[in-house]
Amino acid sequence: MSTTPPPPFENHPTTVYGAYPYGNPQAPPPAPRRGRGRGGLVAGVLVTTLLVGGGAGFGGAALWDQTQGDAASSSATATATTPVIDQGDTPATDGSVESVASSVLPSVVTIQVAGQQGEGSGSGIILSADGTILTNNHVVEVAEGGGTVRVYFDDGTSAPAEILGTDPLTDTAVIRAEGVSDLTAATIGQSANLDVGQDVVAFGAPFGLDSTVTSGIVSALDRPVNVGSDSEGNSTTYPAIQTDAAINPGNSGGPLVDMTGAVVGINSSIRTASQSSESGGSIGLGFAIPIDEVMPIVDQMIAGETPTHARLGIQVGDAGSAADGASGALVREVGEGSTAAGAGLEQGDVITRIDDRAITDADSLVATIRSYRPGDEVQVTWQRNGEQQTATLELDTDAATG
Repeated sequence: MSTTPPPPFENHPTTVYGAYPYGNPQAPPPAPRRGRGRGGLVAGVLVTTLLVGGGAGFGGAALWDQTQGDAASSSATATATTPVIDQGDTPATDGSVESVASSVLPSVVTIQVAGQQGEGSGSGIILSADGTILTNNHVVEVAEGGGTVRVYFDDGTSAPAEILGTDPLTDTAVIRAEGVSDLTAATIGQSANLDVGQDVVAFGAPFGLDSTVTSGIVSALDRPVNVGSDSEGNSTTYPAIQTDAAINPGNSGGPLVDMTGAVVGINSSIRTASQSSESGGSIGLGFAIPIDEVMPIVDQMIAGETPTHARLGIQVGDAGSAADGASGALVREVGEGSTAAGAGLEQGDVITRIDDRAITDADSLVATIRSYRPGDEVQVTWQRNGEQQTATLELDTDAATG
């Protein structure tokens, strides 16, 4: 694809778009200490918040009893007891949130991790009966290099797990629980079938509250979300599913499913109103990684292979407000021998479209290219000196060459 070593894939200055919904559990795991990883809220903050809330509620009730006791007592003697009825347990209807929750919860796990950089937790999706589990890279990365991973299942049991593979560029990871069998594997759907406005349900362990279910709609599709970069400066950017289903710290790695119960995304990041990870929470702006984009990479990790990604072989930045009015991804550098160089792209060109997708900035270019696989053919449209040019090219790969 390009010279060895290749230039960082579509690298550009990082602007962190959201925060990881990555938290620490209360129970069953012991409350972890604050770590230095990329994770968000710590158990200490969670416990303090719950205790303060509980204390305030209890104090309020005690004060009410003390000051209003006589009135309450006299009222009680004059009021007949309200009869209690058995309204019955109505069966869940197909396609309801209740029905989806019942079918999906057995396939959702809470993941507890510990390593030299601290401790934390997130969620995961069971892929196979023998314990293969999909989650986010940022959930397990603190345990890489000698840390520990433990998985807690919906039935209350737990098991240690090993990391099979991680992929920082798509923020995905695969782990395998040890000594388990007969687990309920999730049904994997197709995110390409989603439409804006469609109902979806999110699962996970927000703030350590395992087996939590929230519902909402698909608010937007192909939203470019940049949550950081790897050690080589390659950005972790993906074409996200945006949803208003509540996603909070601890939901990371859990499934986003449609109303058939099929997994269409991996809950991964949130936009918060606060810059502080300790006060961040859902404001109706949650983002999931489309399942279609990552399953080929998941298959590579399960097979023990190093994940590969499509690339143009260029470095880009935001075009800003160009003199000719073009907005898109500004080409800052073209790798020698790359597919972009072969197509005639040059430094200073502004990429405005990939196939039928409009490119508005550097993040949208990276997110769009990440939705393809190495070897796929795409049509690239760009502006140069006010003139539009197009070319069809075969995407490079970032696979290491001998």
